[in-house]
Amino acid sequence: MTAWQEVAIISANPETRGGLEKYLRGVGIAARGCRRLEDCADLTSASTLAVVLFPDDFAWEAVIATIAELARRCETTLRLLVTGQPKKYERLVEGRPNVVVVSRPAWGWTILDAIRSHADRTKTRRRGQVSS
Repeated sequence: MTAWQEVAIISANPETRGGLEKYLRGVGIAARGCRRLEDCADLTSASTLAVVLFPDDFAWEAVIATIAELARRCETTLRLLVTGQPKKYERLVEGRPNVVVVSRPAWGWTILDAIRSHADRTKTRRRGQVSS
């Protein structure tokens, strides 16, 4: 992973958000978090590799709107939903590329593995496009 790539974390719970930010920074990943879904757009840019969203912290309608907005704005960005209701969200995002649902509780390394896997796939795709 290159230094310019960032991970955005959206969770209303300060301990969840802060703990994951600290963990990711500890392994060399730039991470920024926010507690409001409305602030999600401010956290994402072309350098955002992944958005980690804890949807259980927010109203269903707001989560659906945010997932749709992220799909439009951040098509190649990994959208990682960490939830206690995985089946509900798996149905919602079924067939969408670059979306992963992780059951809660989730360890930091589970989230990190998903991010690294996405980064590896992204690198492979870019190399394949360059060599074609």
